[in-house]
Amino acid sequence: MVAKIKHIMKDHLRKIERIKTIKWSLYGLVAIIMYLTMLTNVIPESLDVSLYSRADRDIASPITIENKTATEDERSKAAQVEAIYVYRDEVSQSQLDKLNDLFSGIEKVKNNDASNDRSIEEELKDLKVLLSVSMADEMTDETLVPLLQAEMTQISLIKELTLSEVMEVMTDRVSIDNLEESKNDVEDRLSLTSLPNDQKQAMITVAQQSIVPNYFLDPEQTEQSRQEAIEAVQPVMIREGQIIVEEGAMINREVMEQLRLAGLLDEGFDAIPYVGLALLVLLLTGYLYYFFQDVRSRVRTSNTNLFIIVLIYFSTLLVLKLTSLLQGIELPGIAYIVPAAVGTMLIKMLFNEQLAIASGILFAVCAGVFFNGEITGPMNASLAFYVLMSSLSGVFFLGKRNHRSNILKAGLLVSLINIVSVAILLMLKNGQYSGVELTYHMVFAFLSGFLSSMLTLGLMPFFEAGFRIISTTRLIELSNPNHPLLRKILVETPGTYHHSVMVANLSEAACESIGANGLLARVGAYYHDIGKTKRPHFFIENQMNMENPHDKISPHLSKTIIISHATDGADMLRKHRLPKEIVDIAEQHHGTTLLKYFYYKANEQADESIPEADFRYPGPRAQTKEAAVVGIADCIEAAVRSMNKPNPMAIESLVRKIITERLEDGQFDECDLSLRELDLVATTILETLNGIFHSRIEYPTEIKKKVTL
Repeated sequence: MVAKIKHIMKDHLRKIERIKTIKWSLYGLVAIIMYLTMLTNVIPESLDVSLYSRADRDIASPITIENKTATEDERSKAAQVEAIYVYRDEVSQSQLDKLNDLFSGIEKVKNNDASNDRSIEEELKDLKVLLSVSMADEMTDETLVPLLQAEMTQISLIKELTLSEVMEVMTDRVSIDNLEESKNDVEDRLSLTSLPNDQKQAMITVAQQSIVPNYFLDPEQTEQSRQEAIEAVQPVMIREGQIIVEEGAMINREVMEQLRLAGLLDEGFDAIPYVGLALLVLLLTGYLYYFFQDVRSRVRTSNTNLFIIVLIYFSTLLVLKLTSLLQGIELPGIAYIVPAAVGTMLIKMLFNEQLAIASGILFAVCAGVFFNGEITGPMNASLAFYVLMSSLSGVFFLGKRNHRSNILKAGLLVSLINIVSVAILLMLKNGQYSGVELTYHMVFAFLSGFLSSMLTLGLMPFFEAGFRIISTTRLIELSNPNHPLLRKILVETPGTYHHSVMVANLSEAACESIGANGLLARVGAYYHDIGKTKRPHFFIENQMNMENPHDKISPHLSKTIIISHATDGADMLRKHRLPKEIVDIAEQHHGTTLLKYFYYKANEQADESIPEADFRYPGPRAQTKEAAVVGIADCIEAAVRSMNKPNPMAIESLVRKIITERLEDGQFDECDLSLRELDLVATTILETLNGIFHSRIEYPTEIKKKVTL
């Protein structure tokens, strides 16, 4: 009854461990921690300044934004382009053609009148018939009559002078603005001739009427030029980091407008930065969630392990936040003292490398926000790069075997990477640094790696002892043959010890083939039969040259003794405070399998059929891949060891049969082993067994004797 109650409680605890509400709450806690720690770094700075006051310090813009008012002013100025005029030669030619027509008409009328004397009115009438309508309307009788009264020689002179002056003027650009000036110039020059006054005046009038504008405004080209000038104006930008007003300078209306655009004036609550931070936190939390779902990790299935991750994140972000406050100290490079690698080193030691790398990226993004105090933007890219390099180097330098002794060594190597990273940043900035400044930068970078290793060493026992978490380091320590429990197995049950070592070899190889934790399977296999030390001689591997005690007791008692080794072992491991994963393997490696030998024996002795449930292990069934694989390897090793003449075909048949029977018996229903993975487990175990039971070359009899001697 007590065992049943314990089983129910354990089952209830396992269900609590996987409740999704708790899991989502822990992810929400991660998001809240990130949001609160970064909140003070994104609250917009507001200045208490007034118009026409003096700035008490240099004020720089925290953002890059367009000054639209200044841009419009610049475009308005650019739009004031000069009008574009175009010279039209056809106008000049048309006027010259009209003059030629006029004088040709006069000459024709004069020639027709050579034989008859006609009145001037008749000649004028004939002339107007010859002229075009437009010219006839332009020329008055007062202008034409003196020309008709002139002699042919005078007409030739007038024609020559008029055409010459009009051509000279019209070949140049004549606009409406300089039209009168051009006409006056013609009048001045033609007035110098010796012609009679009436003819001279007629000549001047004809010349002036022939001078018209030939240089006109081109509205299309003018508008195009205006648009090009407007488009050529670059937006007036207030650049991030640009000094808007220097210390002591007057804050005029223009400066106030720039401060307003940069968001530096207290104009009420602005929710945009807070929403932006919330989106960043949601993005990072979602990134973690989907990464944890894809990567093979205990975080995916265990709320306790996720809670440990939350604590590590909280501790690391708190360390980053507190270190960022040191920026107020006037020491060059003080920010580089941040122990950035502590979080990733802890996660690597307690969980795995993939989680540590993903967490390093998250810490780098958060650090970029934490250390934005000395820059005008929302993120300090230099510190983000530094934290990323430091975090990743902490992961890589711990190596595959996470011995505690490696932590200090990794810390030293992290320090060297930090120094290189700082050197890269300083050289990329191409600044001028004194020897003292460079020394400060390098010393702080070196201390960062040292502090990371010290904090990791200090926090590791807290997580391991407080949560009984099983890390790689802890597993390596538990695999030491000098551990008291392993010594107990070796001394009291040497057969069981040898069996456990064989199971460990098979389990580790099989787990690694399917991506499970091979080291956990190996160590779990070492301790899985610790319960046999309570009654060692009731187990066949420890019965050396002695009678089998089961032959003298009932099958029911034998069943009770055999089954109890799993629960006894789990109790012993809990008493010695071994990690839960090791305890689970000891408790679950038999699942709810049937003790067939004693079950059939009991049925033979009984008068009526006995239920199978009476001869089954109490369970629980394997909850993890490691527990399932250790159970398979345990059964296979014992079965193969009992074979008279093991050979590859017989071994393969036995291995496949055992796995199939366990599969059909539902022993893998509560763990996430797939059929493909079971096939890989079988193949790997067969390869390992064939390496152990490989055929040996038979020695000839004579050689055997010599060898014996």
